[in-house]
Amino acid sequence: MIIQPVILAGGTGTRLWPLSRELYPKQLLNLIGSRSLLQTTLERVRALPAALPPIVVAGEEHRFLTRTQIEELKLFPEYHLLLEPVGRNTAAAVCGAAVYARQHVGESAILLVLPADHLITDAAAFDAAVAQACLLAEEGNLTTFGIVPSRPETGYGYIARGEGHRVRSFVEKPDLATAEEYVRSGVYLWNSGMFAFQVATLLSELTAYQPAIVEQMTAAVVQGRQDGPFFRFAKEAMEKCPDDSIDYALMEKTGRAAVVEADIGWSDIGSWRALWELAEKDAHGNVVSGDVILEDVRNSLIRAEHTLVAAVGLQDTMVVETADAVLVAPISRSQDVKKIVNHLKQKGRDEFHIHKTVYRPWGSYTDLEAGERFRIKRITVNPGAKLSLQMHHHRHEHWVVVRGMARVTNGEKVILLDENKSTFITAGERHRLENPGSIPLELIEVQIGSYLEEDDIVRFDDEYGREEQAKQS
Repeated sequence: MIIQPVILAGGTGTRLWPLSRELYPKQLLNLIGSRSLLQTTLERVRALPAALPPIVVAGEEHRFLTRTQIEELKLFPEYHLLLEPVGRNTAAAVCGAAVYARQHVGESAILLVLPADHLITDAAAFDAAVAQACLLAEEGNLTTFGIVPSRPETGYGYIARGEGHRVRSFVEKPDLATAEEYVRSGVYLWNSGMFAFQVATLLSELTAYQPAIVEQMTAAVVQGRQDGPFFRFAKEAMEKCPDDSIDYALMEKTGRAAVVEADIGWSDIGSWRALWELAEKDAHGNVVSGDVILEDVRNSLIRAEHTLVAAVGLQDTMVVETADAVLVAPISRSQDVKKIVNHLKQKGRDEFHIHKTVYRPWGSYTDLEAGERFRIKRITVNPGAKLSLQMHHHRHEHWVVVRGMARVTNGEKVILLDENKSTFITAGERHRLENPGSIPLELIEVQIGSYLEEDDIVRFDDEYGREEQAKQS
């Protein structure tokens, strides 16, 4: 039996705002422990016997962070990182991975599909559930993992079990009274969003029920291209693909659905309440992270990312502070955080999309202050990394090195700057910043000009394969 892990890493996790953002989503965050959820998922599949190097499906905008987190682990000499140019839900992602796997490992391989943002605490039980699911998949079943419910939960879909491993039905997220009845019955399991099926079986069933998805994702693979460590689905084909979940497109329709009961210490950490329930608590039931001072606080989640947070007299409350936003709400209302994100989107605000610190393939930058005709950033460049050779039409840039060594291309000149040295880049001048040293380079950049947005950039040379008129440097 050949197991091909497929890790779906394209979500955004809006209910964990303000920590999770579109450009820094949940699966890339260290929510519990020192690893991100993506990294713990990768460690989990690495331990499986007979598992091939993983296929990871990620959004185009997350490609460099995802690649960095995979390679930080040093677990896989090789892996496959498939990039979605547009989001088309899980059916397209799974189908695209299946077509790609058919080309590389054949139709008989078992796809083990795992979301990148789930927590599983019982590794032995997970391994046993995977083994059982793969056996069912070899018999021609489309197998899903049903989680033994620990409580009535209105945030999950449910699976009704039939005879043996058969699925009687899939049901949508219930109200509380219905969820309580589901749990009492012992018949219903939480729908985990994890699957195991043979490549051939999946594509055959998808062709029967959703031929347009198979047609477009086959074209997206055939017309796609390898770009260094990335494989890019063809954008035009994927844009035409229906936008459906794998549950709706296939699992709710097929007669081959099977379920494995999985009591594996599972959570999708889909809300701040879920994180509070899972995390280690102090003597008063509080989950605390960062620079926090509490007085008479009970059963609360208080998280400080950048500054001191002090709380007095709170109970059953969450407070999450980041550099540009603070969330305060009852823990019981954690599912409603997504409504705040929708408001931010409607108002066109950046806080749903990015943090003050933005991560790039060469390092990161942090916006410190902005005003009329000026903007101040702190830039960090990783050892050995360099930015693109670029030019701006509308802004001048002053660079002051705070730490490390900078190699600066400024027109025809190339100079080295160490700590407390500076240089000035005029608008229209080709320039490049590099870190030739062995420690991170940190500098302060002051931009001055009539237009200071990130789309004022023309790239002439870029080792990361980004488009000339990209939005970030």
